[in-house]
Amino acid sequence: MEKDPPLVSICMPAYNAGKYISEAVNSIIAQSYQNWELIIVNDGSTDDTAEELKKITDERIKIYDQNNQGQCAAANKAFSFSKGALIKFMDADDMISINHISSQVATLSGTTKDIAFGSWGRFYDDDIETFSLNTEIIKLDMQPFDWLVQSMTGKQVMLQCALWLIPRSIIDRAGLWDDRLCLINDFEFFIRLLLHSQQLKYSENAILYYRSGVPGSLSGTRSAKSARSAYNSINWGTQHLLKVENTPRIRKIAADCFQDLIYTLYPDHKAIVEEARQKVKEYGGSDIPFQAGGFTKILVQLMGWKAAKVIRSRFYKSMSK
Repeated sequence: MEKDPPLVSICMPAYNAGKYISEAVNSIIAQSYQNWELIIVNDGSTDDTAEELKKITDERIKIYDQNNQGQCAAANKAFSFSKGALIKFMDADDMISINHISSQVATLSGTTKDIAFGSWGRFYDDDIETFSLNTEIIKLDMQPFDWLVQSMTGKQVMLQCALWLIPRSIIDRAGLWDDRLCLINDFEFFIRLLLHSQQLKYSENAILYYRSGVPGSLSGTRSAKSARSAYNSINWGTQHLLKVENTPRIRKIAADCFQDLIYTLYPDHKAIVEEARQKVKEYGGSDIPFQAGGFTKILVQLMGWKAAKVIRSRFYKSMSK
């Protein structure tokens, strides 16, 4: 007798996602795999997210409201209502390919020890026609630690939540999202989560369409709270790696992560930038270059990255007034 296909629970926190959430939800409704439930937690949105959610009629979709507590708390609440043996966290402004879930379920093939991952690419200006698949994707089944090292050596790792299909038992062992974090919170969470799995398995037909350039998104927030969150997430995430292997190559990865944070936060948040600088020094230094394009790249060549960041920061602040 054939077993029923496993229930997949998609956990979706939503904050001011009214412009995008219908597309995200429709990409789930369109899945070739049909045994799923979608749990959406509206995290105190102040736009028309609630009105958009009222248009949903699919009985597999459950919607809950809470006062604004942050993305991590909303994701954890969604998980608390989930019933599936397999879990996918997903942002409310991204989309997934039609065979995304079926591909990952088939890849896992009943295992509760492994995590499935897929491919991803960006699209811009809310135009899916601009989508381009990332060419640096690892397309091999790998041990979690080896995958993380390869993905983080000389580049920024992509740990976006919808990439992964996760057996519930792994989350139960690793723990949920750390609700003290509000910026790059996926960095700490997924490093911790992946290291609790036995193997990462690649699903060729599982594609994430990652929306870039969303105004007001968490990745674009630069408050003091967000800066501290970014520092803590990098600190705690790299500590997970160092507990497995405290060697020069892992310390170099940690140093590069903190150096990239310095590039991001400078010239604001001077105290946190200094803490990050001390971490870079502690881990042996970093030689990763400052990444820039367009006019900023010209400024970097003429004046150095620090002066370029100061000028760019002043420009954006003047534009926002």
